[in-house]
Amino acid sequence: MTVERGTAAVDGGGTPPGGGAPYVDQTVAAVFAPSGPLASALASYRHRPQQIELASSIAQAVRDRSVLIAEAGTGTGKTVAYLVPALLYGGKVLISTGTKTLQDQLFHRDLPTVRDALGLPAQIALLKGRANYVCGYHLERHVHDGRLQSRDVASHLQSIARFAARSATGDRAELPDIPETSPAWALATSTRENCLGQECPTFKQCYVMKARREALMADIVVVNHHLFFADAMLRDEGMAELLPSCDTVILDEAHQLPEAATQFFGESVSTGQVLDLCRDALVEARVSAPEERTLTDRVRSADKAARDLRLAIPLKETRIAEQGLDRFEGFKDALNFLG
Repeated sequence: MTVERGTAAVDGGGTPPGGGAPYVDQTVAAVFAPSGPLASALASYRHRPQQIELASSIAQAVRDRSVLIAEAGTGTGKTVAYLVPALLYGGKVLISTGTKTLQDQLFHRDLPTVRDALGLPAQIALLKGRANYVCGYHLERHVHDGRLQSRDVASHLQSIARFAARSATGDRAELPDIPETSPAWALATSTRENCLGQECPTFKQCYVMKARREALMADIVVVNHHLFFADAMLRDEGMAELLPSCDTVILDEAHQLPEAATQFFGESVSTGQVLDLCRDALVEARVSAPEERTLTDRVRSADKAARDLRLAIPLKETRIAEQGLDRFEGFKDALNFLG
């Protein structure tokens, strides 16, 4: 298996089936042997001493409840190297990846392949942030709203509704026909701020809660760094955690951790968030205070300021320090009412 050059961090706990390092080393060597289960199950398998060395080091870290930071070059087979000891040890394992694409690949392809090759009955689960799952309540509310911004959005919402009616997971990754950038996704998913929790009329069918229940029951849970740090942030704030407790944590593509940590333990606001807030405020104003023009005017002012800011910045993905906003005339003033 060929993987991109990257790093993996392992924070281990748990007890190997045989109890000690010799058992683990022998088992790992047997799994990766030229006549072993991986060679039998994977047509492209090649015996690589570097891969066995990496897998043995990871197994040792799990056994000793220690931290291991490893870097492997292209062609080492890093993913299989950490999946084998993760599966052999048993216990609860949390694997975090750098991107949702890699997360899906790991859950749908790599992890089942290695699990089946080893003949182990491990239960696996995929868990993403709530924005990746269709929300039945918000989807139905906006489908019947009748005041959508375009025909494309209305068409996308109808497609999402048909998908939700037949999907077992509600994972938007299973509906690639709808662009990631479509405004329909914001209308068909929930946020931490607008989720109704147990008061939601569709709570029993909630895809987010279903995914979390499956994660609690699974032996190996695949998440991504954004969700990992979102959970860490909630724990620091003394709120309920998103992720289940585990014996071993494996952080794939660990060199992306500083960027992800900065996003969650810093404070930021995006023009997209401002536009989402403006949209929700306008919907609420139409329903609850249709005669109140002041609120509507202020919301439209903030919406325009956010869009003007986007147009003033040449790059799509740009971060600006708070002090740097002063050069964009009118932006801060237009947002004052939000405070």
